[in-house]
Amino acid sequence: MHILLVAGAFNSLTQRVHAELTARGHDVAVETVADGEAIRTAVRRHRPGLVLAPMLRAAIPREVFTAHTCLVVHPGPPGDRGPSSLDWAVAGGARRWGVTVLEAEAEMDAGRVWAWAPCPLPERGKSDLYRGEIADAALTAVHLAVERFASGAHTPSRQDDPALGAEVCVRPAMRQADRRLDWHRHTTADVLRILRAADSQPGVRDTLLGAEWFLHGGHPEYRLRGRPGTLLAVRAGAVCRATADGAVWLPVLRERRTDGRRGIALPAVTALGDRLPDLPEEPVPLNPEAAPGPGAHGGPDARTAWSDIRYREQGATGFLEFSFPGGAMSTAHCRRLLDAYRYACTRPTRVLVLGPARDFFSNGIHLGVIEAAADPAAESWSNIEAMNDLVRAVLTTTDRLTVAALGGNAAAGGVMLALAADEVWCRRGVVLNPHYRLMGLPGSEYWTATLPRRVGPHTARDLTERALPVGADSAHRIGLVDRVLETSPQGFATETAARAARTVGSAETERRIGAKKSDLEAREARRPLADHRAEELAAMRAVFDDPGAPYHALRAAFVRKEAPPAGAPQPRFAARP
Repeated sequence: MHILLVAGAFNSLTQRVHAELTARGHDVAVETVADGEAIRTAVRRHRPGLVLAPMLRAAIPREVFTAHTCLVVHPGPPGDRGPSSLDWAVAGGARRWGVTVLEAEAEMDAGRVWAWAPCPLPERGKSDLYRGEIADAALTAVHLAVERFASGAHTPSRQDDPALGAEVCVRPAMRQADRRLDWHRHTTADVLRILRAADSQPGVRDTLLGAEWFLHGGHPEYRLRGRPGTLLAVRAGAVCRATADGAVWLPVLRERRTDGRRGIALPAVTALGDRLPDLPEEPVPLNPEAAPGPGAHGGPDARTAWSDIRYREQGATGFLEFSFPGGAMSTAHCRRLLDAYRYACTRPTRVLVLGPARDFFSNGIHLGVIEAAADPAAESWSNIEAMNDLVRAVLTTTDRLTVAALGGNAAAGGVMLALAADEVWCRRGVVLNPHYRLMGLPGSEYWTATLPRRVGPHTARDLTERALPVGADSAHRIGLVDRVLETSPQGFATETAARAARTVGSAETERRIGAKKSDLEAREARRPLADHRAEELAAMRAVFDDPGAPYHALRAAFVRKEAPPAGAPQPRFAARP
């Protein structure tokens, strides 16, 4: 079937829908649209058999939905209506939710239901849920809706159909007034719930140190206490702020600007800059112990000191877990993770698993920190050098088997970090973007060594030049990943640990570890890693140091969520047969 995806942005869900429908043999076109006229133009251009809107801010015009079947993905169960569905669910502490695929009509979210799928809502940030449980339910519903449409025999249900068991609930857009924090009255649990419902968009507007900010994300603190609203400490770029009954760590702040431009989301310490008072620096616990004191805000196993990098062991397997907001890795992130990796390599393990328990693996260098730097070209260089140092450490590890475990999406240098490991495991539902072209960069992180070795030179060239997302099944088919794990986002860490335990006990694993040193020496003899690095970084340096290079304008637009400049590189979708 020829399907047209219309979306406000080529975001994670739209990418996954495109990747999975394409893998199922459909001819899928994508148009990013800002208004009804753009939708009309896209439909006239493509003449699709079906119009599907995975993420759409604009209303589909009447003349379009009366002439074509137009299906809209709504992140709520049947009967739920409104533009802030998931925000209200997270803020209200809902534990079960769903995603509905409904037919577009004049009244927003009121169309007939073609399919829906339920899902759990664990205590996670909205954006994490959107890429995880919500996306899983969305794809289940999308595939069912497309199958039903293709059959020509299905009659969609009205939302008040008793068979759906739904009650219509129309909720307004959630405003900043609905998200307001009262640090003297709100408990840590209250603050976390409000923060999670706004992560990563739009953030929670608040006042701190005489300025207005949007707060993005939060983590509980169980030991530190202070006068509500005051800052208590810093750790790993985050600031700790006292609540009515405890404290929370705030990892990311975005300045509220008055000139109409969007501020840049930055590590809190970086964002506050000279405003930040002299605060004690809490150590980053690589092996956090259970915290003393009453009350747990994140579940029975969450009473540990927050850290964005953790290391633990289970038998002969080491687990180096890292979780950076948005998957972006600044120079400081890369250096701290490299130190942790070196520590992990001193431990007597046979398998070392790298990656977060869920959500983003990595999206490469931190474009926000680079854009906010006094010298973006110099910071770009520092960041890419630090990323290369980390990747090289993984590539040259010869005394144990390394596994990159991707419970969530990865892009650009983050994909290449994963490919540095001996094996790549990913959850079904993960989307990979193994390319740099859309940011105007030639690429680095030893990609010229690892990507062709895994998928072959022709496929490597196709992946980097077409710049299209790759779903988990397609990535496995072409050799980009080694295993696809059938598990929920919440179950990924458990499934990974179980598979790692089986890998440790394998004779094949010991054989592979024994051969790693000679294999690396053979590759170095053919072409040293240093040559790949020098060639890649020379091309990157030329871009960084050229003020007129598209990278600088593309970066600025990306971090401020502005429209890309005219002539910006676009994904190269296949031409319609």
